[in-house]
Amino acid sequence: MTALPPSISSRAARKSLSRERLSREQVEQFGAELDALRERTLADIGEQDARYIKRIYAAVRYTGALGRGLLFFGIFPPAWLLGTLLLGISKILENMELGHNVMHGQYDWMNDPRFDGKTYEWDIVGTGDNWRKTHNYSHHTYTNIKGMDDDVGYGVLRLFPEQRWRPFFLGQPLYAVIFALFFQWGVAIQDIRLGRYFAGRMTGAELREEFRPTGRKMRRQLLKDYVFFPLLAGPFFLPVLLGNLVANGLRNLWTFMIIFCGHFTANVEVFPKSIIKNETRGQWYLRQLRGSSNLTGSKLLHIMSGNLSHQIEHHLFPDIPARRYAEMSKEVRAICRRYGIFYNTGSLVSQFSQVIWRILRYSLPSKPVKLDGKMLMAD
Repeated sequence: MTALPPSISSRAARKSLSRERLSREQVEQFGAELDALRERTLADIGEQDARYIKRIYAAVRYTGALGRGLLFFGIFPPAWLLGTLLLGISKILENMELGHNVMHGQYDWMNDPRFDGKTYEWDIVGTGDNWRKTHNYSHHTYTNIKGMDDDVGYGVLRLFPEQRWRPFFLGQPLYAVIFALFFQWGVAIQDIRLGRYFAGRMTGAELREEFRPTGRKMRRQLLKDYVFFPLLAGPFFLPVLLGNLVANGLRNLWTFMIIFCGHFTANVEVFPKSIIKNETRGQWYLRQLRGSSNLTGSKLLHIMSGNLSHQIEHHLFPDIPARRYAEMSKEVRAICRRYGIFYNTGSLVSQFSQVIWRILRYSLPSKPVKLDGKMLMAD
């Protein structure tokens, strides 16, 4: 097996190594090592993990309550700023470290209805049921497979040269900014597939029926943040409304940045549909790793990102409590080094700059790139 030389620093060289083909035997050995890591971690999950998620749950409630309380005095700028910040932190924690991870079933073993992945409903306009379908199933099963994983560009952006260019994409630097500001709304309508309606493959009645659960959730969220709490503040209606709007915006921007850094950096790869034909466990692991990227940073960054700063480990082990990813990443990286597999990680600034580069570069025409269905393994 080829070790990853520490001297490799150029992007081209790293890309070459990341596409190095392993033998079938090596791929399966690689998968077996990751399976063993998964089993060791599962065997150790217990009370510490339960205490952790309960503390996160409490932090979401307390920061949210304090933030909303301060917004009631929002006519005073310091109170408004602090209240908005605390409410934004609460919404980010609920979205990333609580809701996303709970809905993956990471804490189902606790048998606590507050942390039941099948029934949890989070504080965004999208429904939990839609997310469990588009994300937990589609994205995590068909990660970065063109035409099967809707997260490849979210139907709005061209982020890989393998995607066919159309004049529409010339405006994607603007679309990306709009998408970031309204990210929760994009997540909400992802499963509705409006393209089918505009293409004439869905009737208006069918669209209304499919949209009904999402519409109810949207209405409930809008009334809560922009009617109920502002009215509760009486004469401070406008500061509270504006504070809620900014807090939601902060969450949208942060979530967009973290998710895009985990999926669309320079060395992340996209795959053809043929890749899943007779795909083994080892090949699935390898595809997850080559379709992901990590972020380096502080413990606070990891918590505020829902540990999606360890996107590689999340794609490899989506039902393991995310607080375990930091420790698991050390062993995953060592395993990758033994097999000569590039482990994609970098700072938030470095990784997000690569995302911006992709958005700008692939908004322009480029020579089509044919997907290689054999890229993961040598013949």
